[in-house]
Amino acid sequence: MSLTSQDSIATDNDMIEGSPPSNHDVCSLPSARWPAVISLSLGVFGLVTAEFLPASLLTPMAADLHISTGSAGQSVTATALMASISAPSISVVTRRLDRKTVMLGLTLLLILSNTMAATAGSLAALLISRVLLGVALGGFWSMAAALALRLVPQNFFARAMSVILTGVSVATVCAAPIGAWMGALWGWRSAFAAAAGMSVLTLIAQVRTLPALPPRENVSVSEFGKLLGSPSVRVALLAVLLIIAGHFAGFTYIRPFMEEVPHLSVGAISAILLGYGVGGFFGNIAGGFVAERSERVAIVSGGTVIALAAVALVLAGSSSAVTAVAVVAWGFAFAAFPVSFQTWMARAAPDKAEGAGSLLVAAFQIAIASGAIVGGLLIDHLGALGGPGFAAVALALGTMITLRYGPRP
Repeated sequence: MSLTSQDSIATDNDMIEGSPPSNHDVCSLPSARWPAVISLSLGVFGLVTAEFLPASLLTPMAADLHISTGSAGQSVTATALMASISAPSISVVTRRLDRKTVMLGLTLLLILSNTMAATAGSLAALLISRVLLGVALGGFWSMAAALALRLVPQNFFARAMSVILTGVSVATVCAAPIGAWMGALWGWRSAFAAAAGMSVLTLIAQVRTLPALPPRENVSVSEFGKLLGSPSVRVALLAVLLIIAGHFAGFTYIRPFMEEVPHLSVGAISAILLGYGVGGFFGNIAGGFVAERSERVAIVSGGTVIALAAVALVLAGSSSAVTAVAVVAWGFAFAAFPVSFQTWMARAAPDKAEGAGSLLVAAFQIAIASGAIVGGLLIDHLGALGGPGFAAVALALGTMITLRYGPRP
């Protein structure tokens, strides 16, 4: 979508109705609602923290519930599967409700999910709590870009998404180590209880800062078909499938790689993964600023860095220094993708932002699942280098497609 100077400062009504702003509209443009944007970032932090907690608590969860570690791991699968279903369906089911009401309802589901997990006495109760989390997770991501478009002028959209996605970066850095620390001190349930308390604070912030947002899109199943008729939307989804699948094929199995190739200790692996999270925090900020000017440049730059990092792991991964630099650079570069793809989709269909967001979330979930499956198969049959090798190829293809067909500013 090509943006003129008028387009870049269009109000939400202008974008929805398709009419350019008059001089009076430009002069009377309301200021961006940054407190509301920050409240959404708090929501992201809570959702991603709850999503990541089981990774650091599986062993004590399994022991306490008298189930196998593999069975406890299905709590992660349940969340992902439900998120992929709820992403396209929430916008359709709630199309007549005020978007503030919907967002508050999703945050209430997050609170309920964490509370149920903290008090779960069986695997069934735990899985139900994680299904509720999946509904909240998919529903939020399907509406995140559409809400950002309505809270700030369009020329601040990428910056607003970067602020929202900062919650992802902070949760990535904090969730696993803090969860493990709390689990060791007070038991695994304390981590979910703390997450529930944080979600209550998020709900209060959203009640106080989010304005009324009456529905403006009549999202339906047929709208998804119309969106897929847009060449820009199709190219964006293809790029997502290649780039995100490549990332998860490589990075899902990065710990086995670090154990088998450079033969790193657990302490060194933990330090490098912390570096990955810190790199992602700053990468999200940098990616937001670049995407604000050109999401195409942000995606191509990030994809190139990760492809080169994956090649470095394949060719020189036996060096602990090379592995450390490559993994941290990987984290920094990957953080640019969520805000960049959200910006691409929102600008490709500004009048159908919720529907476009739903398709984007569904594509992400498919890519995550397929990447993890392909990476697992490659590692089983080719060894630890299989994942990074596939990542290099997939990232290169996705980057070239974006470079050739991606949006121009």
